[in-house]
Amino acid sequence: MEPISSALAGIALVQKSVEFVKSNINTMNDVKDILGVIDNVFEGEKQIQRERFGNKSIIGQTKDAASSVIDAKLAREQMEELQILVDNRFGYGTWREIVNERAKRLQAEKEAEKEEKRRAAIRRKEMLDTVTFFVYVVAGILATVLVGGLGFAIWQAQ
Repeated sequence: MEPISSALAGIALVQKSVEFVKSNINTMNDVKDILGVIDNVFEGEKQIQRERFGNKSIIGQTKDAASSVIDAKLAREQMEELQILVDNRFGYGTWREIVNERAKRLQAEKEAEKEEKRRAAIRRKEMLDTVTFFVYVVAGILATVLVGGLGFAIWQAQ
C-alpha cells in the first residue's frame, strides 16, 4: 500500500470504529461487544504511526509532515474520545484494563515468536550436526575403501 493511502486507511479505520462505538455504546452490555472495534482503533493508530515514523526517506517525511502529524493527532483525539465512552459506559479504568491486557497479549505473542525462532535455530543446528556427522562417516568409509584398495593394489603388484 502506498504511504498516503495507508495513512488515510488508518485514520478512516479509527474514525469509523469510534463512530460505531458512539452509535452503539448504550446498547452494549459487555466490553466483549466492542473488542473487535477497539482492535480496529489500535490497528488504525498503528498504521498511522507506521506511516509517520516508518518512512525513512527525507523527501517523503518533509512532503507529508503536516498531514502525518495531523492524522496522528486526530487518531489520538479519537482514541481519547473512545476511552471516555468506554470508561463512562463500563466504569472508570476499563479502558486502562483493555490497554494493559492488550499490551500483555502482544508481549506474550512476541515472546512466543522469539521462542519459536529459538527452537527453529536449535532444530537447524541439530540437522546440520546430523548432516555433518553423516558426511564424516561417508568420508571415513570412502577413505578406508580407498586406502584398502590402494593397499590391495600394492600387495597384488608385488
